[in-house]
Amino acid sequence: MKAAGALRWTIAAIVLAAMLASVLSFRADAQSEYMRGDRMPYDAFDRLPKTDLDVPGGTIHVAFAPGEIMLPKEKLLDWIRMSARAVTAYYGRFPVTSLRLLLVPVDGARIKGGTTWGYRGAAIRIPIGRDATENVLQRDWVMVHEMVHTALPDMPDRYAWLSEGLAVYVEPVARVQAGDLPAREIWQAMMRDMPKGLPQASDQGLDNTPTWGRRYWGGAIFCLLADIEIRKRTDNRLGLQDAMRGVLAAGGNHAQDWTIERVLAAADKAVGVDVLTRLHDEMGPKPVTPNLEALWRDLGLKRNGEDMAFDDDAPLAAIRKAITAPRQQQGD
Repeated sequence: MKAAGALRWTIAAIVLAAMLASVLSFRADAQSEYMRGDRMPYDAFDRLPKTDLDVPGGTIHVAFAPGEIMLPKEKLLDWIRMSARAVTAYYGRFPVTSLRLLLVPVDGARIKGGTTWGYRGAAIRIPIGRDATENVLQRDWVMVHEMVHTALPDMPDRYAWLSEGLAVYVEPVARVQAGDLPAREIWQAMMRDMPKGLPQASDQGLDNTPTWGRRYWGGAIFCLLADIEIRKRTDNRLGLQDAMRGVLAAGGNHAQDWTIERVLAAADKAVGVDVLTRLHDEMGPKPVTPNLEALWRDLGLKRNGEDMAFDDDAPLAAIRKAITAPRQQQGD
């Protein structure tokens, strides 16, 4: 009897292991299928059911790749709505009239990056950890970052620093304007991370130095400098936000292919000053190292150990406040 019982337990263990392996294999295959291929994520929308979310100026078509996610679907849709609200706060409307958004369950509890395409219409794919919590979604920056990409025309890869730098810079500003993030937090992050974008040895300017630091944080430095200079030259009436709204109003979004000259010219025209074109002429072909410590001081950012304090008497304090101040939507 003992031998027979042991045999039954052994067989049961083998069957259970096989079933588990089959489930894991299915999950891995489903995940890899929707994470690879030149036609993804577009092909996914030919076979998956979609949920449509209306946003100011457009519709987001949401599809879920096969696989379990701990959070209920409505919580995920709320996260998408929250992100779209922040982007709309910055641009005055959602950047594209139609966006396909694919969520792919993956192992873990984090939002694991994202990718945005435009060649068959604006589309975003976000790998989301199966064990992600509501707090993870509330703190997430990836969705807003990817949505910001939809507001800029597609350009040659050597100008990816503008696309990525703009997304790095606009994402937190948009979340502050939407009331989802405190202003203090983003200025602390800029002080901590922007030095990663400064030129290093052998740098050849933003257009010719495709390192991670220069592409993301070097581009963000460009955007901050442009924002400040536009505000200086317009008595703080206009900023980079108005310039990028101008690109969108001129028909520039991620479904379009534009040259960088056309993008910057449209942005400059919207604010009436040629800040972006001139700054690109300066920083694009050769390394430029701005004095960030002096810039933080002029903006009224004071390090206080691990914390930071605002100095509202600083020369650029009013500009600092204006950058994150909520703005009206177009048509309001």
